[in-house]
Amino acid sequence: MSLSAVTSAEADRARRAPLPLWVGVAVYVLLVVAGNHLLIDPDSLWQVTVGQWIIDHRAVPESDVYSFTMAGQPWISTQWLAQVLYAEAYGLAGWSGVVVLAASGVATTFALLANILARRLNATATLVCLSTALALMMPHLLARAHVLAMPFLVLWIGGLIEAADRRTAPSLSLLPWMALWANLHGGFVFGLFFIAPAALDALVSAEASVRRGLALRWAAFGLAALLAACCTPYGWNAILASQKILALGGALPLIMEWRPMDFGSVGPFEICLLLGTGLALQRGVTLPPVRILMLLGLLHMALSQGRAAEVLALVAPMILAAPLARQIAGSEAAAPHPSAPRRSVLYACAAIVLMAGTAAYGAVARFAPNLHGSPVRAVIELKKLHVDHVFNDYDFGGYLIANGVPTFIDGRTELFGEKFFVDHNAASGLMEPENLFRLLDAYAIDATLLRTQSPATKLLDHMDGWQKIYADDIATIHLRKPDAMHTSGPLVQPTARADH
Repeated sequence: MSLSAVTSAEADRARRAPLPLWVGVAVYVLLVVAGNHLLIDPDSLWQVTVGQWIIDHRAVPESDVYSFTMAGQPWISTQWLAQVLYAEAYGLAGWSGVVVLAASGVATTFALLANILARRLNATATLVCLSTALALMMPHLLARAHVLAMPFLVLWIGGLIEAADRRTAPSLSLLPWMALWANLHGGFVFGLFFIAPAALDALVSAEASVRRGLALRWAAFGLAALLAACCTPYGWNAILASQKILALGGALPLIMEWRPMDFGSVGPFEICLLLGTGLALQRGVTLPPVRILMLLGLLHMALSQGRAAEVLALVAPMILAAPLARQIAGSEAAAPHPSAPRRSVLYACAAIVLMAGTAAYGAVARFAPNLHGSPVRAVIELKKLHVDHVFNDYDFGGYLIANGVPTFIDGRTELFGEKFFVDHNAASGLMEPENLFRLLDAYAIDATLLRTQSPATKLLDHMDGWQKIYADDIATIHLRKPDAMHTSGPLVQPTARADH
C-alpha cells in the first residue's frame, strides 16, 4: 500500500472518530427543537402519573389503582424505572424535563448505533443507515418508556452480534444492560429471544471442533441473561407479563401501534424497503443464511406490527454491518478507530454547549402535551357531577388517569384483557349495540364520556334515561337520569335480554 493511500485511510478514520458524537448532538437538537412532537401521545400523561405514584409510595404497583372496572386486580408495571425517571424529570423542570430526558434517550441510542456501525462501515454508509433508522422510527419517537430502553437494546444486540462475528460467546459485561433494560421496558424479552439466533450464527460460522464448547458457553450466557432479567422488583413475573400482551389476540389489531403495516399510502417504511431492495439487487449483496433469517424475522415483525419498525430500524443495520463491510464499504472502513487523547475534552465541551443551549431554548419554548384530542373541558364538567362510574372512550384513559378520574378502560390493555377490550370497542363503535347496553348496566354506569362523533354518543342522544350534560368538538357527557325523556327524534329503548 502506498504512503498516500495509508495517509488517506488514516485521515478518513480521523474524520470518522467523532462521528457518534456529532450524530448524537444532531439527533438531540432535532428532537428538542421539535420537542412537542415527543408529547403528542396521551400515554405520556399516565406514565408520569404512575411514576409519581411510585415515588410517593416508595413501592411499585402490584394491583390496579386507576380503574373502577379492574380495581384491586393484579397489575404490574414493567416500565416502572422509566416512569420514575419521567416523574423526576417532570418534577424538576415540568414538561421541558420530560422532553429533554426522552430526547437524550434517543440521541444516546443513535450515538451508540453510530459507534457500532462506524467500526465496520465508512462514514457514508453509516450515515445512510442512521438516516434510514431515524425515518423509520420517527412516528414512534414519543416520551414513553421505550425510548429510554433503546440505548440498552443497541448495547445488548450489538454485543450479541459482535460476539457472533468473532465466533465466540458474549461477554458477561452485557448482563447489567439486560438488568437495566428489564426495569425500563417490557421489550427486554426480545433481547432474551435474540440470544438464540445470535448463538446459531456464531455456531454455524465456527470451526466444527469448537462448536460444542461454544454452544455450552452461549447456553451459560443465556441462563445468566435470564437471571439478570429477573433482577426487578417483580422477579420472574416481569418476564411472564409479556405473555399477557401476546394473549391479547383480537385486541391488538384494534390498537393503532399494534396494527399491521399499512401500504395504502406511500410512507417512510415503504420507501426504505424499496430503496433497500433496489440497493441489494444493484450491488449484489449476499448474507450468510442465519443473517438472512434474522433479517426476515425482523421484517415480519415490522410488517405484522407497526411498532416493531423501530426494532427493525435499530437491529437490522447491526446485522448487516459486517457483511456490508466485506462487500460494499471496503476493508479500510473496518479498521478500528484510533484513540484520541483530546476526545474527552471534545465530549465535555459538547455537553456544556448542549446544556447551555437547552437551558436557553427552554426559557423561550413552551413544552406541553398535545391536548387537542383530549377531553379537557369535558373532564372539568365531569368532576362537577361527582359520579363514580364513567364509561369512557379508550383514548381518553390516559388523560383521566392523570386527572384522578377512575377509568372504565385505558391504555393498560394487558390489565383488561382481550374480551373486555373487544367488547368495549364493539360497544362504543356500535358494531354490537347490545354490548353497549350490557356494559352500561353490568357496571352500573353513572355517566359516559365518549368522543362527540362516536356512534355510541349519537345513539345516547336519542335514548330515554340518558341526558346530555355537556358537549364540545371532542367529547360529550351523558348522565344516567331515569326521568330523561326525548320528545323529538327517534326514541330508543334497549330491549330486555334474557341473560339479565
